[in-house]
Amino acid sequence: MTAPLRTARFPPMLVDAALALHDNRLEIAEPLLRQYLKRDPFDARAIRMLAELAGRIGRNRDAETLLRRALELAPGFTAARANLAIVLYRQNRAVEALAELDTLLAAEPDHLGHANLKAAALGRLGGFEEAIALYERVLAAAPAQPKVWMSYGHMLKTVGRQADGVAAYRRAIALRPALGEAWWSLANLKTVRFDDADVATMTAQLADAGVATEDRFHLDFALGKAWEDRGDAPGAFAHYAAGNTLRRAQIAYDAGETTRFVDAIVATGTPDFFAARTGWGCPAPDPIFVLGMPRAGSTLVEQILASHPLVEGTTELPDLPALARRIADYPAGLAMLDRDRARELGEEYLRRAAVQRRTDRPFFVDKLPNNWAHVALIRLILPNATIIDARRNPRACCFSNFKQHFARGQGFSYGLEDMGLYYRDYVRMMAHVDRVQPGAVHRVVHEALVDDPEPHIRALLAACNLDFDPACLSAHRTERAVRTASSEQVRQPIFRGGDRAWRPFAAHLGPLEQALGDVIDCYPDAPASMSA
Repeated sequence: MTAPLRTARFPPMLVDAALALHDNRLEIAEPLLRQYLKRDPFDARAIRMLAELAGRIGRNRDAETLLRRALELAPGFTAARANLAIVLYRQNRAVEALAELDTLLAAEPDHLGHANLKAAALGRLGGFEEAIALYERVLAAAPAQPKVWMSYGHMLKTVGRQADGVAAYRRAIALRPALGEAWWSLANLKTVRFDDADVATMTAQLADAGVATEDRFHLDFALGKAWEDRGDAPGAFAHYAAGNTLRRAQIAYDAGETTRFVDAIVATGTPDFFAARTGWGCPAPDPIFVLGMPRAGSTLVEQILASHPLVEGTTELPDLPALARRIADYPAGLAMLDRDRARELGEEYLRRAAVQRRTDRPFFVDKLPNNWAHVALIRLILPNATIIDARRNPRACCFSNFKQHFARGQGFSYGLEDMGLYYRDYVRMMAHVDRVQPGAVHRVVHEALVDDPEPHIRALLAACNLDFDPACLSAHRTERAVRTASSEQVRQPIFRGGDRAWRPFAAHLGPLEQALGDVIDCYPDAPASMSA
């Protein structure tokens, strides 16, 4: 039996909890809500508020459980359903979020907040044109929304409408000059150069003590790009370092945890381990995993592959890490999987990835860089998948990460020492795979690819069991949505230059070089022009 949603005046304790939530005083709100729910465990309003509190501290699973309970008690509680859609979206469960949003929009068709979140969810699933139309509807009804203009700009950028995207970002900034993410979004196009007025505006916003931390570090990253473009390496590095310091303070990243993870993979994934599991997993050859460090050229590799008529480019899919999280005691727990479970996991990956598919091409690219940590899992559950390791000069790659602000998921990138240790662990992991599964991974060295594209593109296609296609030599002409930071760069002909960007900053990179250690000297197949 469901209970009607109570519309009577809120009890004083619930009012106090709501006020504490409004002021983000979670340490006050939580005990009030728990005390209240002990007295009345069926009040959907209090359950929703506790779910909101859980969501604010990143406990999205707990928030989801609470919101589903609230909706059991009060199915017509639209605020709880809207919160549930948000929580599902945060967990990369966009299909489920869309189902909730469609229910909400059926009841409240003119609700702009629901339409805005639906546009974001559609964008995550590759429904870019529908998302753009929804954003335009929202902005036509409520044009003074800087964050919606910014989200609209993200979508326009993704589909290659760069000028329209720049205009949308500029509109967001005009409405709210302190919106750091909009400034960073312009910088992140890599094709926009800020003028004196832009630099003055950003500097003035950064000088305002009232600017929020999130706006502040975005402004620092954008100003770093502005001063780097002007050739002022010390000025640029000061802003990059400040932005990274602010961002690092918000992230609980432990470099030792990554090292211990790789240790466990090395201990588990022995030659005997793989030999005993020959023939396991789902035999489908459909996925092409392009992995490695972020900012190592994976988007270029994907663009080349997606220019082939048999390959579909998707995006950085969250599905493999999601499957890994469900394996007890991962990665050592790989040894506990049986043949049937390995096949089931491979088949489930394909089902999940199919959500992002838009064509009937037989092969598709999953270019989540962090999948380097899951190569053993790939070999176990999808033994016929192709694995491409996109490798780049360690200094160039790590410095490119240091000046890049990632929306999420790259906690190692906000400190030079963390970056160097992470790169070392990545190289150590891939070297182990080369030893125990020789030939399982094809490596593309970015600098070699851009120095002499054709032989390396031919070798890449051969590794994927694809015939050569001339379109892959002109990948910048391939029209497709690209969501990553390199979206505009891969729409230009292959060029050199990025591998030298770190050199003016060499005096500041001591902590990085110390953490990298001998990895600097054993870079594979490095062109002579790369020598330090």
